[in-house]
Amino acid sequence: MTTERVNPPRLSPPTGFSHAVVATGTRLVFLAGQTALDADGKVVGATLPEQFARALANLLAALGAAGGGPADLARVTVYVTDVAAYRSCAPELGRLWRESAGRDYPAMAVVGVVRLWDEEALVELDGFAVLDG
Repeated sequence: MTTERVNPPRLSPPTGFSHAVVATGTRLVFLAGQTALDADGKVVGATLPEQFARALANLLAALGAAGGGPADLARVTVYVTDVAAYRSCAPELGRLWRESAGRDYPAMAVVGVVRLWDEEALVELDGFAVLDG
């Protein structure tokens, strides 16, 4: 798979995301929304950063099981129940992302929602990846 991150100079400089990702490969992997669920189906983590780290780990685990890795992510959407809290935690969330997924950022969006499926969930991530073979 090859990816090209496209960040046109006429757009605001991206921080923690790419404006566009051009991906060439032969397999698309669509990743279901992942929250901070543990193996028993219970939400773990009391804070947004704790839940974000677990949700990201779950997303990457699903991607890994499909044969991909973080650099294969083309698009990720982050759903949060409190956008202001997400913004205030952004530096820590960025650090957590870099530690788990590196600096090859996918195209991303953050969307504020009233609530998620599990009432205790503060954040959910979904996306898709492009893989070779």
